Amino acid sequence: MITLRRSEDRGLADHGWLHSRHSFSFADYHDPAHMGFGNLRVINEDRIAPGTGFGTHGHRDMEIVSYVLEGALAHKDSMGNGAAIVPGEVQRMSAGTGVRHSEFNHAQDATTHFLQIWLLPDRQGITPGYEQKAFSEADKRGRLRLVASSDGRDGSVTVHADAAIHAGLFDGDESARLALDPARLAYVFVARGHIDVNGQRLNTGDAAALRNETALALANGEGAEVLVFDLAP
Repeated sequence: MITLRRSEDRGLADHGWLHSRHSFSFADYHDPAHMGFGNLRVINEDRIAPGTGFGTHGHRDMEIVSYVLEGALAHKDSMGNGAAIVPGEVQRMSAGTGVRHSEFNHAQDATTHFLQIWLLPDRQGITPGYEQKAFSEADKRGRLRLVASSDGRDGSVTVHADAAIHAGLFDGDESARLALDPARLAYVFVARGHIDVNGQRLNTGDAAALRNETALALANGEGAEVLVFDLAP
């Protein structure tokens, strides 16, 4: 069974310096029908205005993945990490027993556009951690590249959650197929462009929630960048 979540139906928060669309309930946006999907709790599509950002704030017991689409995201945390995350890079921060961090767009003439993803951890109270890796466009062109997993296989970042994330870029006749365990859940998010997901057309910001499916087929992409989540039910 496939359930579509259209971009325009997502929650919206516009703070001037921050424009955010929420796939699931978050902050002042509350929708009992969209509290998460399996152990995927948050997908926020954020745009941070030039010279602004999130001041220092805290998290705990959450796996937080940042995926930058445009611009750069400057990260600094209480573990001593400081880095700029740019397109093609995936950052994982394990909040565990507690961590504080800030995220800024230091550019004066460009918006930072990124996805903030939260996964429920498979256990609470772990030691906070951080990881950041780059994945080239060639790695994702016309295929689904594993970028995050519970065991860090194939060079992916390690998330302390029963989940995996694939990323892919698709144009024209490029296609991909992924076998699914029907006992698990899958979630497809179209970060940009257009693509067919199991025969259904999805546009930028759209998503598809898959239950009891044995395969995922992606085809007919037009400038598409896609994230695919394999999730615990």
